[in-house]
Amino acid sequence: MESYEPERLTPVQLAAMRRSLTSGRGALTRRSLLRASGMGALAVGGIATLGACGIPPAKRADAGLASDDHSAKEKVLNFSNWTEYMDVSEDEKSRPTLEAFTERTGIRVKYTEDINDNVEFFGKIKPQLAAGQDTGRDLICVTDWLAARIIRLGWAQKLDASNLPHAFANVSAQFRSPDWDPGRAYSYPWTGIPTVIAYNKKATGGRKVDSVTQLLDDPKLKGRVSFLSEMRDTVGMTLLDQGKDPGKFSDADFDAAIGRLQKAVDKKQIRRFTGNDYTADLSKGDIAACVAWAGDVIQLQADNPDIEYAIPAAGYITSSDSLLVPAQARHKTNAEKLIDYYYEPPVAAQLAAYINYVCPVDGVREELARIDASMASNTLILPDKEMAAKSRSFRSLSTEEETAYEEKFAKLIGA
Repeated sequence: MESYEPERLTPVQLAAMRRSLTSGRGALTRRSLLRASGMGALAVGGIATLGACGIPPAKRADAGLASDDHSAKEKVLNFSNWTEYMDVSEDEKSRPTLEAFTERTGIRVKYTEDINDNVEFFGKIKPQLAAGQDTGRDLICVTDWLAARIIRLGWAQKLDASNLPHAFANVSAQFRSPDWDPGRAYSYPWTGIPTVIAYNKKATGGRKVDSVTQLLDDPKLKGRVSFLSEMRDTVGMTLLDQGKDPGKFSDADFDAAIGRLQKAVDKKQIRRFTGNDYTADLSKGDIAACVAWAGDVIQLQADNPDIEYAIPAAGYITSSDSLLVPAQARHKTNAEKLIDYYYEPPVAAQLAAYINYVCPVDGVREELARIDASMASNTLILPDKEMAAKSRSFRSLSTEEETAYEEKFAKLIGA
């Protein structure tokens, strides 16, 4: 086997990952706060694994080669996903959409909820991928930054568009061509995760808060504002407010965003930088307004009618969790059939009704309305055209950029 010298994660990158896993997006709830349930020791173990093993700086010469596809003879599919990321029957004994897929195709799906966080999961499968071995998984669902890394390393199989007619036709415009996978050659989004502005209208005296400028400059909000401890979300939203595209920004643009946030820290406009622990303070009114994750907002609104959200006119950040077929997977065609199945609007609607995150599939509104009219009208689940047009993604970063940016951000937030 070819040997290579791994690129180790820097202390700054490790610290950022720890923040993400303990309180940030790594601990972001799925449908009912269960995503974080298995994370504690696993998160630490995953970071230790990555820190010790490192991440290869470039593709190996033999990496990413398509494996022999056994789909025609073996009607099985091994699918690894997050907890609470698949619809379940009311008696919690079956997964209706998966069972319907098996009935239609004859493909038996071994569905495993074994992704507790991205770092831990990557540490689990990396040795096999690096060795050119089958991971035992035909389909995985990981967050965009990790999907980008796996593709860049040559450890994902290129998808056959002829097996994906619904996916190709129905993927929403805002998810169609990320910079890390132009044209979706290797991946398709499972769901989107928007970053928005949330506020407690009782705490704001009925005033609407709908821009980062208000959060940073409104004296009536002084000391009652929070931003997220995830660099891409907080800096991305600030870049947008400054008229910059988070998908194309320069070092100077990044520094200007950090500088603007620093001024708000210095004048004590910003109370603190948080993971998803902002939710309790927002609900109580101790935090009047903040940068927030849409999934949290949906859950908060179910319990507190004073919680509102706003999409800034300048735009908002959306990340995604995406489906990939790992290198050397045995059942690539079967995996492609499952991806395509979830891009059929009736199936996508059934899934969206359960997980309550942004559905990346066009044409599901009428189907979702048949299940739950309130969900069909909720733009945090189905963004309308105006909202979708404002969605932006944070661009991919080189190792050097990530290290430099996370170091500056850590200094800002006092991490």
